[in-house]
Amino acid sequence: MIESSVELSVVIPMFNEEEALPALAKRLRPVLDGTGEAYEVVAVDDGSTDGTAGQLAHLRAGWPQLRVVRLRRNSGHQAALTAGLHHARGYYATSLDADLQDPPEKILEMLALARSRRLDIVYGVRANRSSDTSFKRRTAAAYYWLMRRMVGAHVCAQAGDFRLLSRNALEALKALPDQPQVYRLLVPWFGFPSGEVTYRRDPRVAGETKYPLRKMVLLAVDSIISFSVAPLRLAIWLGALAFCVCLAMFVYTLSVYAAGDTTPGWASLIIAVLFIGAVQLICLGVVGEYIGRIYTAVQQRPTYYVADDAYDTGDADDDTGDAGDLVPSAAGARP
Repeated sequence: MIESSVELSVVIPMFNEEEALPALAKRLRPVLDGTGEAYEVVAVDDGSTDGTAGQLAHLRAGWPQLRVVRLRRNSGHQAALTAGLHHARGYYATSLDADLQDPPEKILEMLALARSRRLDIVYGVRANRSSDTSFKRRTAAAYYWLMRRMVGAHVCAQAGDFRLLSRNALEALKALPDQPQVYRLLVPWFGFPSGEVTYRRDPRVAGETKYPLRKMVLLAVDSIISFSVAPLRLAIWLGALAFCVCLAMFVYTLSVYAAGDTTPGWASLIIAVLFIGAVQLICLGVVGEYIGRIYTAVQQRPTYYVADDAYDTGDADDDTGDAGDLVPSAAGARP
């Protein structure tokens, strides 16, 4: 729990978003100022190599509610999001990307819904993705279809990382072991009371996407490995299939031998060897992936390191992935 008069924290992980920052501040600040409530904007600089740090320093000079948390190196979007959520001081926290594809105006609707229905989580659901390419829409649909069948129906379709969390949900996230997380699957897993706000996904305001095809594939792999043992079961089924194929070939070989046709055939042999070898490699790869995750968890390395925090720079160099510089209190017990 943390002691703070801040009602709303807006967490924005960013990597090389120099071009998008002016438009983000111009659109986000009037929305938050219009609430009339105490708020903070936690901008997490995920080791940017462009002018993002300078832009944030310039914006902070005229925007006291802007709080910059700078990571020592690029740790990835989900790790930067973790850093922002762990350091958020508000009773409610909204996660938002810097590219303005998710409209900041919806934050007020999320906040009103959470208060009126006493919800701990409000998801931003993309009801219209016409601004995305056809390939992006198809791959996203395939991802959520796969996740809902492998992880569970509780996964909210078309809900990314644009969501609002209460202090209770934030404390639950902070209590988890420090390891890479996929929040679009982890947050629904808790089972907190939740609601949805739909919106139209806009094009990027500037810059390039930080989720090209390679990272999308890696996100899908992380999602599957982190939340499901289905790949291990797939390895079992592949092994069973290989056994059935080998058994059928064995029966075929005996029948050919009984018929007196003992001419050796290299094609059937090569097919059998390649098939069994491929199945074995797939099974080893799946098992190795899980073992690798266990190895990473045993190492207990922090997912991120904070270089400095505009809220309290005095203890920033000693921060290794937690919010220990904040003062404990009973703020999270608010009804």
